[in-house]
Amino acid sequence: MKNLKRVLGIGVIAVACCFIIAADHIDAPEVAGGNSDITDFYAFQGENTDNLVFVANLQGLISPANTGAATFNENVLVEFNIDTNGDHIEDLVIQAIPRDGKMYFFGPVAPSQTGLNSTIQTTATVGGIVDITSYGDAANIATNSGMTFFAGPRDDPFFMDFAQYSAIIAGDATSFNSPGSDTFAGSNVMSIVVEVPKAMIGGSGKINTWVESKTK
Repeated sequence: MKNLKRVLGIGVIAVACCFIIAADHIDAPEVAGGNSDITDFYAFQGENTDNLVFVANLQGLISPANTGAATFNENVLVEFNIDTNGDHIEDLVIQAIPRDGKMYFFGPVAPSQTGLNSTIQTTATVGGIVDITSYGDAANIATNSGMTFFAGPRDDPFFMDFAQYSAIIAGDATSFNSPGSDTFAGSNVMSIVVEVPKAMIGGSGKINTWVESKTK
């Protein structure tokens, strides 16, 4: 059984063409700085426009010096939730959990339970396994049943000029600079990526999607 530790980034997307992003870097009290802390959630249409890509980034602000030692926690399940009927309850999940240097993916599949608790859907007929990429190595990519999988360290893609944001909040500035200063430049995250055919998660309709990390 897994208990909810972090929920981030619920959004409505059209399966036909979409891009959403939500971000949060090490400021959630229960998980701040831990290896279950979700920094970003992305969902967007793939280069193959028949697919959607889901990305969960964890463990924000990892320095290059510390990235080689960064690992996924084997007691943390990352769950991509997909609501296909607009009731904000997950109808499908894609689950990712690491074991012995590999990331195991289960789904998309209807969950056996919804809400704050999850059971790993090990009997799912779809999913895949990928070797977790080591820092500095070429990306390990795995495919299965039209799905594509990746797990490993990556440069933090989120752009945020935090100093200027703080100045705006304090009333010392009225707008962002162009160009701004990327606060997260040079820092890394641990990424989990899955690309899924739209036909597996709702065809051409709309979905709500969010990601959770859940700990044993």
